[in-house]
Amino acid sequence: MQAAMDITARYCHKEMEAYGSCVASNPSTWQEKCHDLKMKVAQCTSSHPVIQKIRQDCSKQFVEFEQCLRENQHQPTSCSPHVARFLGCAETVDLSGLDTNPVVQPS
Repeated sequence: MQAAMDITARYCHKEMEAYGSCVASNPSTWQEKCHDLKMKVAQCTSSHPVIQKIRQDCSKQFVEFEQCLRENQHQPTSCSPHVARFLGCAETVDLSGLDTNPVVQPS
């Protein structure tokens, strides 16, 4: 999982910063107000092989986490168990044979 976070920070720093600032500034309405920024982060990371592999192998846990966030917009901390399950899954993903540092083409 640390590899995915490093990759996201490395290639999508601007998008992550904007999304994080939006979430922090809108504690009760972030799910709605920050949706476009969330989609920009997803778009930025979607082409990276490590992130694709984690999404593929842990999609069930991630979908459950997102559903929890939607259902608990005013108490996102109540989704901590969902985050833990997703991160636990991500830690077990086999990344051997993946190019963890591909050349990124500017868009």
